[in-house]
Amino acid sequence: MKVEKGLFYTKDHEWIKVEGNTFTIGLADYAQDHLGDIVYVELPEVDDELEAGDTVASIESVKAASDTFVPIAGKVVEVNEELDDDPALINQDPYGAWIAKLESDDINTDELMNDEDYEKVLI
Repeated sequence: MKVEKGLFYTKDHEWIKVEGNTFTIGLADYAQDHLGDIVYVELPEVDDELEAGDTVASIESVKAASDTFVPIAGKVVEVNEELDDDPALINQDPYGAWIAKLESDDINTDELMNDEDYEKVLI
């Protein structure tokens, strides 16, 4: 499984990229591999206010349906609309096919794993 350096990860296999007061969330390689071929992604709406632990996206694959959770509270400022037409982009490039970007005044990464800690979880 590929683990992208410089990102944060959750125990539920989401990746987080922090840039200033914005963070981007996506599905880690491990998660997309275990889901199999992704056929549908239900994205959040721009301006949705999400609390930590809320569902940011619902993902359906040929094997299962799964929710993706946001680990940090924030307001959705952008969604990856390419996933509406081609949800399999997550399978092709899980670290390029982000799900949503959120803005937050309090991005606390203490509960997240860095890439080295996440790699240990996958062993």
